[in-house]
Amino acid sequence: MVLGLPAAVNRTKTFQGAVCVLNSLQYKSSASERLHVRQENPGLQLQNMHGFLQRTGITVNELDKLNVIHVTGTKGKGSTCAFTERVLRGYGFKTGFYSSPHLVHVRERIRLNGRPISEQLFCKYFWETYEQLEDTKDNRGGSMPFYFQLLTLMAFHVFLQERVDVAVIEVGIGGQYDCTNIIRKPWVCGITSLELDHCSLLGDTLEKIAWQKAGIFKPGVPAFTVRQKAGPLRVLLHRAEDIRCPLWVCPELDQYETLVGPVHLGLTGEHQRSNASLALQLSNSWLQRHRARETGDDLSLALPSCRPGSQAAIFQPSSAMLEGLQETDWLGRNQKLSCGSVTYYLDGAHTTDSMQACVSWFRQETMHRDKTQGPGVRILLFNTTGERDSAALLRLLLPCQFDYALFCPNNTDSPANSSAAPHSSSECAATSRCRENLRIWQSLNTTFNQQHYHLVASSVSGSLVFPCILSALRWIRQRKHPQSVTPQSSESPHRLREGGQVSVLVTGSLYLVGGVLRHLEPSVDS
Repeated sequence: MVLGLPAAVNRTKTFQGAVCVLNSLQYKSSASERLHVRQENPGLQLQNMHGFLQRTGITVNELDKLNVIHVTGTKGKGSTCAFTERVLRGYGFKTGFYSSPHLVHVRERIRLNGRPISEQLFCKYFWETYEQLEDTKDNRGGSMPFYFQLLTLMAFHVFLQERVDVAVIEVGIGGQYDCTNIIRKPWVCGITSLELDHCSLLGDTLEKIAWQKAGIFKPGVPAFTVRQKAGPLRVLLHRAEDIRCPLWVCPELDQYETLVGPVHLGLTGEHQRSNASLALQLSNSWLQRHRARETGDDLSLALPSCRPGSQAAIFQPSSAMLEGLQETDWLGRNQKLSCGSVTYYLDGAHTTDSMQACVSWFRQETMHRDKTQGPGVRILLFNTTGERDSAALLRLLLPCQFDYALFCPNNTDSPANSSAAPHSSSECAATSRCRENLRIWQSLNTTFNQQHYHLVASSVSGSLVFPCILSALRWIRQRKHPQSVTPQSSESPHRLREGGQVSVLVTGSLYLVGGVLRHLEPSVDS
């Protein structure tokens, strides 16, 4: 654990000082060392959270008052939370929303009524939380929480002090041992699509991952999941039975549409339909339990009447629900941003299933664009972090037939910017990974073009590595090689210099998407 702060850390009680101190709480050990510790004692961080929570002056009884909706899963949990929060806000409830990671600034992680908390509120609640922990550390061996732990504690403090009616809490990693699982009495739980991710921590099969995710189930608390593969669904059902948690499988969104007609979503992509269906069940369950409590009825009467393990009952969504689904926005997920003749397609896909969905969305969008505006140039801007399988993700991107593939680390033009997303590796290692991604892409392209030469009119795919996001964006805007960058291809971007429409897919990492947004849309940083 963090035992102290470097002498150089800015301790002034300003917003920037708060972010500086928060960033100092990131892990100082190597990734392999952290992994070994978590594998040896996976529940250690959650155990420590109980002590940290007590030191901030919050009791678990107070957490019970937050009326929590707790959501986990591999992909889509942030989008599901965003749908759910927007629906309940449409009913006039004051909402709290805790999510991770952030794209542009850390305040995104803690939201009130859908908006990131202000710098003033962040500063106020950060220092209140941090100072209580620091004042008590001498009696606890000098221990202080890590980055995610402190933000989780701070989110609880914010939601309690701001008296939100409902708190939508997204799990960080897994479920069973996640820091957010200190919540013992949520009102309803949800599990989104499961996929292989964080395998070194959660297990190398979908069944093992399902066991971890089901760790958020609580006795007597209703839970819902989207349709899953047979193996992991069995695990979810068995764990729900063992914990005595009633679990239902969500219907498809088109089943609601038989009652209300087409359901329009604020988030594009076919995969968002299952997230929206889960959000409908979560918000409806929460509303029923809220009404039961308001009328003094037994909360168990608000449980769905259908048998646990079966499909959840289809109900007619209210106009507020339909409006909420349509007005939901969530940065960096199937987001399209036009900048003159360049259109950026932003999606933080970093698993194989989510990348397949991303590719389907991008191809559909560019196909429509080509029909209406003529063929344009397609550019890939890509990066991965952690244990992601770059080759598997890049292989899925081949059918997009990019003219250029750009690789850069997640750092912007100013890696030392204290409000930037935290980095898990040195700049040297990050650049080395980019060069390896470039090598993989070139190898995959060669094989792909040999196998599909009769389908591909032009097999040109220039590959370049850039030192930061800004240099890659400048290359795209200027449409020529900047002198400060040595491209890893002898290609000269003639097609770019010819003008016309340019489509840029930014994917592989949410941090990469956030860095691009920081440059393209400065307003999101305020």
